[in-house]
Amino acid sequence: MTGTTPQAPVRLAEALAAGTVVLDGGLSNQLESAGHDLRDELWSARLLAERPEAVTDAHLAYFLAGASVAITASYQATFEGFARRGVGRDRVAELLRLSVTSAREAAARAIERGVAGPLWVAASVGPYGAMRADGSEYRGGYGLTVAELERFHRPRMEALAAAGPDVLALETVPDADEATALLRAVRGLGVPAWLSYTVAGDRTRAGEPLAEAFARAADVDEVIAVGVNCCAPQDVDAAVALAARVTGRPVVAYPNSGEVWNPEARAWTGGSTFTPERVAHWRAAGARLIGGCCRVGPDTIRSVARTLAD
Repeated sequence: MTGTTPQAPVRLAEALAAGTVVLDGGLSNQLESAGHDLRDELWSARLLAERPEAVTDAHLAYFLAGASVAITASYQATFEGFARRGVGRDRVAELLRLSVTSAREAAARAIERGVAGPLWVAASVGPYGAMRADGSEYRGGYGLTVAELERFHRPRMEALAAAGPDVLALETVPDADEATALLRAVRGLGVPAWLSYTVAGDRTRAGEPLAEAFARAADVDEVIAVGVNCCAPQDVDAAVALAARVTGRPVVAYPNSGEVWNPEARAWTGGSTFTPERVAHWRAAGARLIGGCCRVGPDTIRSVARTLAD
């Protein structure tokens, strides 16, 4: 199933060829703003088991704000992570499917309320470090081989693909080796994917040159877009043009707000540097999937949608 209605089965890749598509913003900050405590190793994935209706409501808020793509709550949902809570594999597979159906339900509700479709669902595939819940997704270099990382990712990706998302979001990838593992794991699933690195300046979080990292996806047929997410807005400016040049693919860009997390104070500091002017620049440089990650809420996505509509 693609899109949300049989009358308009437009594939996301086709939409990218025709123009720019708006992604949603940070799921966790939207859930927190609704009063949910996410101080947990499973992060937003915990609510799939405990409050799935809250996840649907969060997706709906972004669709109503102008997003055309919802990224599911499966970023930190893994067989291994849930196993630490005593949750069996069958139940985890059910929760992974639920992450997709929750976003589908939000899309259906949005269309009932007058939002123009098609609307798409991107199943989030977070990095290995997200399962560890120790911040290592922002460092990479886990000491695992590409084959070991592929074996970790493939079962979860199979479960998500079976739920029928429009695309797999291979996101917040910290290094090129994990990207290679994800790109191997996506083969044969029958679902397209985008690949987005988390970066610092002109390098991956593991310190690799971005040009080399982007090149890993250049010849992978399943990949419909390559880019960056969960980084500072200013890091996107050069990355978009580089990704477009290296891969020849549409570019995906969804950075954080620009605020900085202070782990000692356990609070966000500074102001947002995510502006409509930057969004327009990203589109001009080749970005075709544009949205936000941490601390980017529905109001900002509404501004993004207006900027891109103009």
